[in-house]
Amino acid sequence: MTDLAARPWSGRSHAELAELARELLLAGHLIDRSGMPHLISRFGRDVMRDIAIDEWMSASPIYTRRIQELLDFTGDTVEVIFKGMQLDVGAPPEFLDFRYEVVDDRLGRFHLDHCGALMDVEPMGDAYVQAMCHDIEDPTFEATAAATNPRARMHPEHRPPRVPADRQPHCAWTVTIDPDVEPLPFPAQAARLAGSRAAGLPLARPTPDLPADDGWTDYAAPLDPDLVMERFASATLAALMDEVCLQGHLLSRGFLLHVLDRSDGAETAAIGARQLTGIAGLATKRLARALGARPDLDGVAAVLAVHPMFLPRAYVDLHLERHDDRLEVSLGPCPALDEDDGLTWPSLLLADDDRALAAAVTCLAPLARVARSDPRAGRVAAWSVHLEADGEPARQPDEVTLAEFSTGALFEFERRGTTR
Repeated sequence: MTDLAARPWSGRSHAELAELARELLLAGHLIDRSGMPHLISRFGRDVMRDIAIDEWMSASPIYTRRIQELLDFTGDTVEVIFKGMQLDVGAPPEFLDFRYEVVDDRLGRFHLDHCGALMDVEPMGDAYVQAMCHDIEDPTFEATAAATNPRARMHPEHRPPRVPADRQPHCAWTVTIDPDVEPLPFPAQAARLAGSRAAGLPLARPTPDLPADDGWTDYAAPLDPDLVMERFASATLAALMDEVCLQGHLLSRGFLLHVLDRSDGAETAAIGARQLTGIAGLATKRLARALGARPDLDGVAAVLAVHPMFLPRAYVDLHLERHDDRLEVSLGPCPALDEDDGLTWPSLLLADDDRALAAAVTCLAPLARVARSDPRAGRVAAWSVHLEADGEPARQPDEVTLAEFSTGALFEFERRGTTR
């Protein structure tokens, strides 16, 4: 029986890989849109703000260095900082339309012509805008920059709340590297996460059966302010997407570790399960549109094979096997199930009531049903997915509906290009 999950990137066109790369960057960003509402309802805005700071300061310095190594643009300049930001789930292209200018190695500027995050938060009022655009961004922006150069600083020229209310660009910043300032320390939050299996995962490698001559194999070229995913070779895009999905796992782990600091294990797991359910369904909807997946078992398999909940395969050992009237979904032993605290998406899926997997399935195929089954030898858990032709369509989980308040749910990418 063919394992439909074994080679998620193989056999895909260059254009399809580039489209998926955009989608996975946006999906990583929308993890917060799924998780933060549950913190607000449980702890209030101030604790949500503090956890967001800890979450991003945990993950961003780790994955920033990984993406630099992957694409071979290591260094300590402003240009290197900007290149990393272009491939960061914190700044998915177009949804957060960063426009960069490098003046020299120690000076640069950027502004946002469009900020989807602001569009999500602005209707909630100035207090939430202040929390995101000042309280959260000040330490987390600099933690990201400091991963490249501890003497880098980000200085706002202007930022929301917007005055006047329609001010453009949404914000503007200057980035400096001053050899005379005190270097920022590596964040304690990132040091805590650095010991995890996720952070220590071997760097993704280009998929060998995909072309390496249809685009860039690295980002050694000068900063491209209009970078599109089509610039990169197919094999490189595959490795990039694996790292982008790992960014999402690191971000979620940073989130949950700092929820755990303020709650007990059971409540933390419950919040994590709700976060996962929301992003699972939301990511399915966007991926299904990108892939043109139909609401049947083949469509479900196509989406689950590239779902960020189950990528990269080096971290999550997913298996998909199609039978006549059902799809078998199973997990094998893997690093994601071996984190000491159990605060990973696959661990939460195993411990919870399957709502996240059901959301990922039924948000494409509402007539599908998900049930646990006995795992075969060498697997840790298994589920059977089948269609009930005469059944009632599954109701969309509330967690997905809540995550869909984000404008990212229906956001449409406009920039596409060819390799140079």
